[in-house]
Amino acid sequence: MSAVSSLSAAPAAAPSPRLRLEVVDGARGLALLAMFVFHFAYDLSYFGLIETDVPSDPAWRGFARLIAGSFLTLVGVSLVLATRNGLNRAAFLKRLAMVAGAAALVTIATYVAMPRSFIFFGILHHVAMGSVLALPFLRLPVAAVATAAITAFALPFLVAHPLLDQPALAWLGFSRAPIVTADFVPVVPWFGCVLGGIVLARLALPRLAGSRLAAWRPASLPARILAWGGRHSLLVYLVHQPVFIGALMLALQLSPAPPASQERGFMLSCQSSCAAGPLGTEACERLCVCTADSLKREGLWAATLADRLDAAGRDRVSALAQACLRPGGKP
Repeated sequence: MSAVSSLSAAPAAAPSPRLRLEVVDGARGLALLAMFVFHFAYDLSYFGLIETDVPSDPAWRGFARLIAGSFLTLVGVSLVLATRNGLNRAAFLKRLAMVAGAAALVTIATYVAMPRSFIFFGILHHVAMGSVLALPFLRLPVAAVATAAITAFALPFLVAHPLLDQPALAWLGFSRAPIVTADFVPVVPWFGCVLGGIVLARLALPRLAGSRLAAWRPASLPARILAWGGRHSLLVYLVHQPVFIGALMLALQLSPAPPASQERGFMLSCQSSCAAGPLGTEACERLCVCTADSLKREGLWAATLADRLDAAGRDRVSALAQACLRPGGKP
C-alpha cells in the first residue's frame, strides 16, 4: 500500500528535488489508523465480543470502502511522486515483487484459515496490479487520466456478459454473481481511485512548491509514529492482523467471552446459510432481518430459537422467508 515507482508522468511538475513529501506518509499513516479501527472491530465481531456483525453492517462496510479508496488514491499520488525525476526500474520491480509476494502470502494464509471466504483479490493484489496498469497513464494529459478514472468507476454499471460472471474472471469486477471473500477490491471500479490519485498529484504538485504543506515534518510523537507507519505501510499491513488476533485469543483464554445473544446467533447462522446460495451479502442481510422481524410478529421467534417448531411451524417459517425474498418483503 505504500509508494511504488513507475514511469515518469511529467518531470516538469516536480516542485522540488525531494522525492518524498512527508505529508503523504502522514496521510497514509492516518489511513492505516482507520484500517486498524475497522479490522479490530471486525475481529471483535468475529470472536463474538460485540453485538454488531461488522462484515454485514452497512456503516462498517462503507467505512471499509472509504479506507480502501484512500489507500488506492495514495497509491496514485505516490506513483507520481516516486517518478518525478524519472523511472528507477530496479526500485519499481523490487517494490512490485514485495507487494505481489505479500498479496500471495495473504491468499495462502486466508485459504488455510478460512477456505470458504479466502482473499483471492484484495487490497494488496490491487495495489500490485494497479501500479502496473497505471504506468501508461503517467504519461497522458491530466484530462485524459481523469476521463479514464470516471470510465473505470462507470464500467461495472455499463458492462455485463455471462462470460464475465465466471469465477476465474471475478477479479476484473464485472461479475454479477455473488462473491464470498473476506476482502474484495477488483480492478473496476477501484482502479479509478488510483487514476484519481494520479490526477490529484499532477494538479497539486505544481502548487505545493514552497507551501507549508510541502514543508511539513512530523514533530510530535503521534505524528512521527503516523509518518513511520506510512513509510513502512506494507510491513504494518502484514503484521497488524496477526497481532490483533493473537492478542484477542490470549484475552479470551484469560477471560472467556460471554455467550452470544440469541438474536446475534440467529442472524449469523441465517447469513452464513444464505451466503452459500445465489444471494449477495446485502441481500442476505435484508432477508435475515426481514425473516427475524416476521418470526417475532407471528409469535414464532422463541420456538425457532429453541428449535421447538412442529411441521406446520417449519412450513410457516419457510413461507415467511420466501415472502421476504419478494419485493416489499411482506408475507
